[in-house]
Amino acid sequence: MTLTAMAPMLIEAKKEGYGIGAFNCINYTTIEAVVIAAREERSPLIIQTSPSTVKQLGHRALYNMVTSAIEDHPYPAALHLDHCHDLEMIRKCIDMGWTSILIDASHLPLEENIAITREVVQMARPKGVTVEGELGAIGGVEDDLVVDEKDAYVAVPAHAKRLLEESGADVLAPAIGTAHGNYKKEPKIAWDAVEEIQQIIPQPFVIHGGTGLDDETFRRLIQMGGAKINISTDLKYAYIDGFVNHYNAHPEEYNPLKVIGAARDKVTAMARRYMKLFGSAGRCG
Repeated sequence: MTLTAMAPMLIEAKKEGYGIGAFNCINYTTIEAVVIAAREERSPLIIQTSPSTVKQLGHRALYNMVTSAIEDHPYPAALHLDHCHDLEMIRKCIDMGWTSILIDASHLPLEENIAITREVVQMARPKGVTVEGELGAIGGVEDDLVVDEKDAYVAVPAHAKRLLEESGADVLAPAIGTAHGNYKKEPKIAWDAVEEIQQIIPQPFVIHGGTGLDDETFRRLIQMGGAKINISTDLKYAYIDGFVNHYNAHPEEYNPLKVIGAARDKVTAMARRYMKLFGSAGRCG
């Protein structure tokens, strides 16, 4: 199986009323885990990579891990670069074979955000690569991006329309009250803004800060057009818990392969749960 462009996957998901999990993988074990989950659940899949993971593992090595994991995978899988503002990294990922890019220029004034997003679209379009644009300030910590709660703000729907129309981006990642990392208190979703965005733009939108939202909130956001749901923190917890739980149960067993297998199984179970919740399970095959 070759990697799939992300935009058609999300358009289909929005049309049919389900969401696709985008899992922030950090090594081959986590990549393999979410691919196993997608195969078992017959679900489309987005393998997501952060700039820090790209830097640590290298473009080529990371790309080879993904293509190796999906070599015999029968269902659509996209490879996405998350929250990147480094144009040179974006260029390298596009050239290497990533099928989707988030250019995060949300910290800049709207006109500059539009201009930089348009520049990435011009890079990506000849190769059929999906471009995700971001608007507003999503609170919390994601990779090396830190936004304090007091500095987070909701995307303005009219600006969302301008960003997509003037840049040519395929997908919108709007700040809607969710946050990266663990929630310190119950998130306050800006439902009025979500509804207005859904009414004025035809493109799917992305739910950042998915870990920690309750099931009903997920279902409602998906119903309103949220076709891509980012899961990062939960994957990290599942991965590390898999190691720790196995070690605690077998403290004398120094077998790295069994520990790695336990971590993989924990991540697979986590991903399968989300695929069922988002309604993507059973959509393929």
